[in-house]
Amino acid sequence: MASVADFVRRFLDRPGSIDLTPFQRTVEQAGKLEAEVRERAELRPGEVGTPEFCAVMREAARRALGERPFDVQLVGMLAMLEGHVVQMATGEGKTLAGALSAAGFALQGKRVHAVSVNDYLARRDAEWMRPLFEILGLTVGWISETSTPEERRDAYAKDVTYAAVSELGFDVLRDRLVTDPAALIVPAPQVALVDEADSVLVDEARVPLVLAGAADPGTAVPEMAALVRRLSRGYHYKIDQEGRSVFLTTKGTDTVEKALGVDLYEDPSVVTEVNLALHAHALLTRDVDYIVRDGRVHLINQSRGRVALLQRWPDGLQAAVEAKEKLPASETGEILDSLTIQGLLRRYPQICGMTGTAVAVGEQLREFYDLKVAVIPPNKPCIRVDEPDRIFATADSRQEALLDEIAAQHATGRPILIGTLDVAESERLDEALRARGLRPVVLNAKNDAEEAAIIARAGARGTITVSTQMAGRGTDIRLGGRPAADDETDGGSAEQPKEHSPEDSAERSSEHSSEGSSEREVAELGGLYVIGTGRHDSSRLDDQLRGRAGRQGDPGGSVFFVSGEDELLTAYAAEESLPAGDPDGVVRQKRAAELVGHAQRVAEGVNLEIHRNTWRYTRLMEEQRTHILELRDRVLNGDTAAEALREAFPDRFRELSEAVGTEVVEQACRQIVLFHLDRCWTEHLGYLSDLREGIHLRALGRLNPLDEFNREAAPAYRSLLDEVEQRAKETFETADVTGDLADQGLKRPTATWTYLVQDNPFGSDWDRVLQRVAGALKRRRKK
Repeated sequence: MASVADFVRRFLDRPGSIDLTPFQRTVEQAGKLEAEVRERAELRPGEVGTPEFCAVMREAARRALGERPFDVQLVGMLAMLEGHVVQMATGEGKTLAGALSAAGFALQGKRVHAVSVNDYLARRDAEWMRPLFEILGLTVGWISETSTPEERRDAYAKDVTYAAVSELGFDVLRDRLVTDPAALIVPAPQVALVDEADSVLVDEARVPLVLAGAADPGTAVPEMAALVRRLSRGYHYKIDQEGRSVFLTTKGTDTVEKALGVDLYEDPSVVTEVNLALHAHALLTRDVDYIVRDGRVHLINQSRGRVALLQRWPDGLQAAVEAKEKLPASETGEILDSLTIQGLLRRYPQICGMTGTAVAVGEQLREFYDLKVAVIPPNKPCIRVDEPDRIFATADSRQEALLDEIAAQHATGRPILIGTLDVAESERLDEALRARGLRPVVLNAKNDAEEAAIIARAGARGTITVSTQMAGRGTDIRLGGRPAADDETDGGSAEQPKEHSPEDSAERSSEHSSEGSSEREVAELGGLYVIGTGRHDSSRLDDQLRGRAGRQGDPGGSVFFVSGEDELLTAYAAEESLPAGDPDGVVRQKRAAELVGHAQRVAEGVNLEIHRNTWRYTRLMEEQRTHILELRDRVLNGDTAAEALREAFPDRFRELSEAVGTEVVEQACRQIVLFHLDRCWTEHLGYLSDLREGIHLRALGRLNPLDEFNREAAPAYRSLLDEVEQRAKETFETADVTGDLADQGLKRPTATWTYLVQDNPFGSDWDRVLQRVAGALKRRRKK
């Protein structure tokens, strides 16, 4: 029976208020059919969403995987089949529920793309769930970064395709350049089932995927990096209150001009080089924002604490960081096309997904994707004890208390998982613990290849595990630990298949750890104890860390250690300060906890506004892109180009057809129009990029920058279409259609490559103006 609170939430249409009663009734009825279905020799699912369907899907999982799905997993399956994002706690079996949902869509004749956060999980889940799909008469494939075009085409031909979101996007972009319909790889989108939906649909929604060509070396000047190293903060340059912008002081400007022998105000290119070098030096920190490995700069995904594969900053900043680290500049080149992850996924007529923390972003899921959240109750009640934050006046007092707490809990043999905010902090904590005679195991972006082995033992007696982020790991921590040979799993009612065993490279954390430490023994100690070394910018990341304890009704505990010097408070609650601490450094006043919560809500609000602002600017471009692709498809797959040029030049078309044949001329027309269509679109993207870069200046004339951007972008697109037509006519009129068109100026890039661009960490000038105004208003209200 639904509670009054649930009824009110549904009445107000709040996130997480989907009524599960119809799904639960269907699953209850399916339970009555279970014995009869188990006796069947052949499984026929029947109509999707019925009790018969649920009973058959449950039996299929039991026969194929040795797992009987819990009722809550079937409820989650039904909610996803209805097109919702389901929130299921860690350990509740999202992977199996997702596979059952994918199978349900496929049984309706729909092509399903199961979108994962990385290649490893895509392959693991596809191989793990393969027996389930096959027993239902379905096919499944997976795609990774190393997949060849033939392997990709074969995977997309399956009923269900598992792939990382970046690989899906890159394939869509590559299809943008094909000039032969047979070379297309990605089929028309139908259903996207998104794992870690909050991370993919919200956190990474603004990340542009880029297709580039015509490679050239980066242009950062190493001398600039050397020059800014000699500058002093506060004297030569200052950083703004938000920590997102850095600028030279008058003394700094004089010093730079003297060192370079130029007038910065008369040479804009030098100003740009200096600013990029200064940004890289002052605002981007090694082992926090990026790591250096194998002679290359690797960005760190802030929401997952691991290396962001194929991701980079915009070219100028990327090269500046490489110069800062004294590394050779990576290749750069002209952007041929780009697509945000949000734009990629909105191509799908039907989207659903699953995650452990969806309610917190429910409003955004509804605003940007028209998706609602269904909260699936746990199979067993969560008995984890979440302690109030322990708040300290200074970082030093927090560090001492943190080390004392770890040592005290470790002395009992209780396994401990410590979540840090970045790589550098995890390594400092590792050193501090070893100085006290403890032996932690560290999991961060520098050793994420050892993740499986480390997580496999994190629940063993006496283990201390230090991790940068636990979001998107696709792994449960079981009390008592387990052999590293066990495959990482995501819940279920039985042990999972033992496949993809990682090589055991994790160090034992203490003399207490043992392969045979039992689940019961660890449970008696209180279960896994999760400690956060600080609050994240998003409460979802805190919840994901907490959720590693208390799996499937296990005992567990969690606590966060917070300092008044943490970046969360200094950046988002700088106008207020913590109450005074007691002699032991602890701040016990209720106001302290309220201030931490306030800072986190402000941080979440800032990120949401950045998302909204980005989408406002990219929405028109996405519409233009959709239109240009529809036009391109008509040219690629039909006679649109030939008909247009025949109408413009009937005599020439006839003469050429008589000389070389109509088919040759039609193919030449197609290649001519496709080339100019692609070329003009590339130029249009460059124009929009330049336009947006300076559009904020329109605000000085009391004009709305967004309105001005749209006012400029719309006619620019119309002129693009006119330009394509004019260029195509000029080429057709003079081209030798029997020769190589590339030698006649229609030369495409000889090589292309794909990467992700991390949003400029400093924001636009307009973003910073908004933030300063907001800060001033808050201070005025306080007065």
